[in-house]
Amino acid sequence: MPTPMRMPMDREPMDLEAYVERTRSGPCFVCTFLAGDPDYAHETVFEDEHHVAFLDRWPTLPGKVLVAPKAHVEHAVRDLDPAAYTRLMLVVREVALAVEDVFDSERTYLYSLGSRQGNAHLHWHIAALPPGVPYERQQFHALMTENGVLSPSPAEQAATAGLLRAAVTAREVLEPPR
Repeated sequence: MPTPMRMPMDREPMDLEAYVERTRSGPCFVCTFLAGDPDYAHETVFEDEHHVAFLDRWPTLPGKVLVAPKAHVEHAVRDLDPAAYTRLMLVVREVALAVEDVFDSERTYLYSLGSRQGNAHLHWHIAALPPGVPYERQQFHALMTENGVLSPSPAEQAATAGLLRAAVTAREVLEPPR
């Protein structure tokens, strides 16, 4: 198992206007990523026939991962039958445990955002809160892009994705397609 990783928490401002414009008028970011569009490229952490997990392009915490069904599903409850929902939540759990194996964390946040107005494709966020973050900078503050984003280099993102892929594989619960 990899040694827990720590990354700097220095944040840079986020261009929220451009982000909102992209999410509200652009194509579905998950579907476009899965189609291979380089403008929507992300580092993949896990993939099977029905799901994909990938690093957040604008992380607010080190190693922040998104997990989504490959099918364009918009509602976490209504659009999935019990078996599909259970499988998706298993993927979320296993990827979250892999994130905890790689990143030292006080708490791991799991949440799903988006709406029909923007980022409609169902996706879960997995964000490990590093130990020592002052309470007033935890929870919503730690997750909001309005408070800035981390800017890991492409090499750092690739290395993080590699560690997370190894951690998911080492857990031996999720099987990628053959």
